[in-house]
Amino acid sequence: MTDVAAAAGVSHQTVSRVLNGSELVRDETRTRVLAAIAELGYRRNNAARLLVTNRSHRIGMISGNLVLHGPSMIAVSVQDAGHKAGYDVSLVAVEDFSSESLRAAVDRLLDEAVEAIVVAVAHREALVQVRSLEMPVPLVVVQGVSDRQRMAVGIDQEVGARLAVEHLLDLGHRHVAHVTGPLEWAEARQRRVGWQRAHEDRHVLPGPELAGDWLPRSGYEAGLRIAEDPDVTAVFVANDGMAMGLVYALHEKGRDVPGEISVVGFDNVPEAAYLWPALTTVNQEFSLLGRRAVELTLRALSGEADPSTELIRPTLVVRDSTATPQH
Repeated sequence: MTDVAAAAGVSHQTVSRVLNGSELVRDETRTRVLAAIAELGYRRNNAARLLVTNRSHRIGMISGNLVLHGPSMIAVSVQDAGHKAGYDVSLVAVEDFSSESLRAAVDRLLDEAVEAIVVAVAHREALVQVRSLEMPVPLVVVQGVSDRQRMAVGIDQEVGARLAVEHLLDLGHRHVAHVTGPLEWAEARQRRVGWQRAHEDRHVLPGPELAGDWLPRSGYEAGLRIAEDPDVTAVFVANDGMAMGLVYALHEKGRDVPGEISVVGFDNVPEAAYLWPALTTVNQEFSLLGRRAVELTLRALSGEADPSTELIRPTLVVRDSTATPQH
């Protein structure tokens, strides 16, 4: 910094202000300092900065199942929101949800001097384990949460499922089948509850329930079974990957979508708009979830005790895979 200050003809303090984004620096001075930084190849010593300020400006994040669309998008959104807020985000992916694995992930992040930890693991047992950990830094949960839950941010999974099922019931379908996600996942259970309650509100019985595992193959297998059931005219599938497998199975068995069977997915993956037919699905605003998670984290770091926020309401994207029933 001393070399930069000398090259730019300014004080050490002015260089520090430029690096910290202070508005107390004239534009022409800022330009001169930035030019000197570029010319000299200066990089801030974050280790030294941590020793002086006792602030790492780093948030830790624990995530699982990053091969799936939802978890991967949550990880990306939190990292993006953290960077925009001036924080680096250290991501640790866990392959299992044992207390030992989660504790090791926490310890690894604490070794990096993170100021807070965001946990994006929707597995029910993992959420129990996480809440039992004694943490020296704030911990924010972003999956499998309920409305106004302290130190948590989430998308309302039950509302999303209700939007999907109500759309099908409004079209005239009477008993909507459901392909679930793995029910040890909190969000799969929440979507299942939304499917059930949408039927209860209309005083009708739901259609058959089939178990899935989030992957297209399980949707395909469910589709083979549904294709043999003439009473099923509509299916709500707990994620788009399984919905794709299900639609393929229906086509393979000669069942027209949406002519004979309407299908709604969940997640609004980029490919959903380009299927044949294009998939009606529930959209989750992951970028907003990331911003809310970082905002809640910063509120906790500023001293607010156990901050909370409302669940984010998803939206239904209606495309070509749903229509009124033929009979």
